[in-house]
Amino acid sequence: MAQAQSNPPSAIGRRKSSTARVILFPGKGNVSVNGRQISDYLSRETLVNHACEPLLATESTGRFDIVCTAKGGGVSGQAGAIRLALSRALILYRPDVQRTLSRGGFLTRDPREVERKKYGRPKARKRFQYSKR
Repeated sequence: MAQAQSNPPSAIGRRKSSTARVILFPGKGNVSVNGRQISDYLSRETLVNHACEPLLATESTGRFDIVCTAKGGGVSGQAGAIRLALSRALILYRPDVQRTLSRGGFLTRDPREVERKKYGRPKARKRFQYSKR
């Protein structure tokens, strides 16, 4: 199951303008983000569940202590970045779970980014009010 490695598996995930780095250690299931518990850092329970979905899908809950560093963007983007990084790190630790994570859609990087503002418009797509008369 676990391979003898000199350094623990780590991976990077990105979503929107957020970046997260995850390091896996064999342990009891403690998850910390930027030095705080994940439930304290990600304020909503739905975001905590979203970030930890790869653990549930691979039945790895409680097997690893996870240390994350997240930066950039907001909490929703950081939760998505943690999810992708965690999926990639799990594959480095246990290559047999790749098929499960791939079928669940955990290894796909969400390509949606904020569209840039165009000149002559108040926002990216919104137009100024048109008056015919």
